[in-house]
Amino acid sequence: MKIFSSSYDHKRRSFLKLSGLLGLGVTSAALLSMEKAESVLFRKNEYKVSQTRTAMGTFVDMTVIHDSRDQAENALGLAFAEVDRLCALFTRYGNQSPVCELNAENRLNHLGPELSEVLGRSLYFHRATNGAFDITVKPLVDLYQNHFAAGRQPSETEIETVIGRIGAERLRFANGSIILPDSGMGITLDGVAPGYIADRAARVLAENGIVNYMVNTGGEITVGGNAAKGAAWTVAIQDPNKKKEYPGMISLREGAVSTSGNYEIYYDRERLFHHIVNGKSGHSPLQSTSVTVTAPTAMDADILSTAVFVMEPKDGMHFINARPDYECCLVDREGKIMQSLGWPA
Repeated sequence: MKIFSSSYDHKRRSFLKLSGLLGLGVTSAALLSMEKAESVLFRKNEYKVSQTRTAMGTFVDMTVIHDSRDQAENALGLAFAEVDRLCALFTRYGNQSPVCELNAENRLNHLGPELSEVLGRSLYFHRATNGAFDITVKPLVDLYQNHFAAGRQPSETEIETVIGRIGAERLRFANGSIILPDSGMGITLDGVAPGYIADRAARVLAENGIVNYMVNTGGEITVGGNAAKGAAWTVAIQDPNKKKEYPGMISLREGAVSTSGNYEIYYDRERLFHHIVNGKSGHSPLQSTSVTVTAPTAMDADILSTAVFVMEPKDGMHFINARPDYECCLVDREGKIMQSLGWPA
């Protein structure tokens, strides 16, 4: 699952700690506070307006192409306000969000439409992927984070203990409430909320007259219409080795793409423990280094890039090939690139 927080202080502390683990240094950590906006006039009545802010522990980028700079900037402001609103609902940090209340009290009444939608889609794919996608892995993620922050690796006994608290099929719903049946259970929406938020930000842009846009919530990207000068939006798949040898380039005019990789957040230098976890084994999957999924929505792409990463590569590719709305490009631990049958050349 991807690490997700709406708390700036937590993000900064986490990023500083991560900078130490990854050798990024304080200069890189200082970038976390950066917010920028820019506007470029490409030709008469065609402005490219872009804005970058921090949210969810990452950078959120939005770009729109429109004939009115003022209308574009106003729409971007409303879209970022929606991002902030949804972050406050979905974060598992602090004690103010519905997710925090559920994890603290083992019960949440009055789910609300947004949380209901995210939970419903998460549980659908939990069943469809035979548990590869599981929002109840919070105890395992916490175990990793807490132990490595203290400078030690969790033992197999500790891992086995938390595995007993994992299993989204055990969640109970009654009269509009959700119940965690066992003490110590908890949910994290790190593998679904960024995609959902990208979709909702795009909806706000569309509702405010923006046809041409790209929204990127830290790796979950959704686009509509055209980029500048009528071109398609182009997305490069991150090189796991950060050598700019991109495994692929995608051109989109509508739809979404998400990439999950073990190079994003990891707790040991060997990357044996990273932010994507398998709730059944108690360990981070090691067969893949990068999984990119295209889908009609960023929420689905977000979920499935995580789920396929957890699966064995051949199983994940078979899963995607059986579903025509989705495509996948996978880089395994040896650097071999696998593509689904309909992956764009």
